[in-house]
Amino acid sequence: MLSHLQKYDILLASQSPRRRELLKGLDLDFRVTALPDIDESFPASLSPEDIPLFISRRKSEAYRPQMKENTLLITADTIVWLDGKVYGKPTDEADARQMLHRLSGRTHQVITGVTLCTLQKEVSFAVTTDVSFARLSDEEIDYYIDRYRPMDKAGAYGIQEWIGYIGVTGLCGSYFNVMGLPVQRLYRELKNF
Repeated sequence: MLSHLQKYDILLASQSPRRRELLKGLDLDFRVTALPDIDESFPASLSPEDIPLFISRRKSEAYRPQMKENTLLITADTIVWLDGKVYGKPTDEADARQMLHRLSGRTHQVITGVTLCTLQKEVSFAVTTDVSFARLSDEEIDYYIDRYRPMDKAGAYGIQEWIGYIGVTGLCGSYFNVMGLPVQRLYRELKNF
C-alpha cells in the first residue's frame, strides 16, 4: 500500500520492542537502530502535546549525521500526563509503585509524539488517548511490577500486559498509541509523505 516509500531506507530509531511490532503491522520494510543516552529532557514551559514532539524531534536530530539521501527516519516518544505532571519511565520499583498508585481509579492521557524525516523534509505530529483505570489494590500493583518489570514503559505500565487486562476500564482514542506508536495516524502521514 505504501509503494511510494520503496525508494527509502526506512529506519525506526527505537529500543522499544512494541514499536517494532507495531510498525511491522504496516507491512513496511524497515530496519531498527538505536543510539544510547539521547537527552530526553525538555523545557518546563511546554504544553503536554509539545513534550513528546520536542523529544521525538531531538531524537531525530541525534540521528542526522548517520542519515543518507534515501533515509527515512521514524522517531517517537510517549508520555503519560496526569494532574499537570509527566510520568515517564520509572527510575525504580518504588517509583513504578508510586506512578501506578496515582493512576489508580483515575483517567490520564497518553501522548505520543512522532517525527518522520529525511535530509530534505520533516513531519511531526502528536496523538493523545485518554485511559481510565479501575482502582488497583496494593497487591495487584505489586504483582504487576514483580512479574512484568515495567521499567521501560511510560507511566510504569503496558496496556497490552496483565495490568491492561484487569485495570483499564475505558479508552478514548488509539489503543496502539498507548502501546507507544499511533500506527493509524502514522500510516496516514506516511501515505502523504
